[in-house]
Amino acid sequence: MLDIAQFFVGTAFAQADASPIAPPGGAGGSMMMSFLPLLLIFGVFYILLIRPQQKKLDEQTKMIKALQHGDRVVTAGGIHGKIVKLEGDDTLVVEIADGVQVKVVRNTVGSLIAKTEPAKTDDAKKS
Repeated sequence: MLDIAQFFVGTAFAQADASPIAPPGGAGGSMMMSFLPLLLIFGVFYILLIRPQQKKLDEQTKMIKALQHGDRVVTAGGIHGKIVKLEGDDTLVVEIADGVQVKVVRNTVGSLIAKTEPAKTDDAKKS
C-alpha cells in the first residue's frame, strides 16, 4: 500500500542542501546579504519618516519656548488669540475676544500667527 508519509519525507529530502562543501565566503556573506534589504528599508524609513518628524518636533519645541507677551497664537483646539500674560513656565493667559481671557497650557499652542517685535532700548534708538 502507498504510505503518504513517505511521499512528504522524500520531498523534504529533495529540498535539502546536498553539497557537503561550504560555499566560498562562508555563511557570513550570505547572512549579510539577507539582512541588506532590511537595512535598506530601515534607512528609507529613517530618511522619509523619522528624521522629518524629529525636525518638526524640535521646531515646535523652540517656538513654544520662545512665546512672549503680545504674540498672536492658535491653540491645538483652533482658538485664535493674543498672549496677555505668562504665568510660570507652562501656563499662558490668552485673550480670545475683548475682555475674554482663558488660561492655556503652553504645550497646547499649535502655531504662531504673528510675533511681536522686542521693545527697542534707548541705545538702539540713538544709533
